[in-house]
Amino acid sequence: MEEAIKEAELALKENEVPVGAVIVYKNKIIGRGHNQMERLKDPTAHAEILAISSACNYLKDWRLKDATIYITCEPCLMCMGAILLARIKKVVYGTKEENFGFFSNYPRIYYAIKEKIEIIDGIKEEETRDLLKKFFRKKRK
Repeated sequence: MEEAIKEAELALKENEVPVGAVIVYKNKIIGRGHNQMERLKDPTAHAEILAISSACNYLKDWRLKDATIYITCEPCLMCMGAILLARIKKVVYGTKEENFGFFSNYPRIYYAIKEKIEIIDGIKEEETRDLLKKFFRKKRK
């Protein structure tokens, strides 16, 4: 999670929503990313999508079986779809996202898939939540 937080801090410095993600396979980081929607002018340039793309390029495979994704914030519906399509087996995230978070907003779908994927939440929750608060406080000034 520390590496995902570093990615989120990069996003914050770039005036992006501070979300970071890393993908670990066999105890090695094989993909990383942070939000770059503003810089790339791309609504799909979320941390998770960029990390998945990076990991797939590394493994030369779109299947990331037995990989774990660490995300500073609860993934949105789009990102959770990509996580499922990539066959990632474990999702670990920091803070909940009440507005767009997949688990917070789509509980019926979550319960339908929860046997296929392990979900761990609340890891470094305060630290990851503070990054988001810092960003939005600055935006609202």
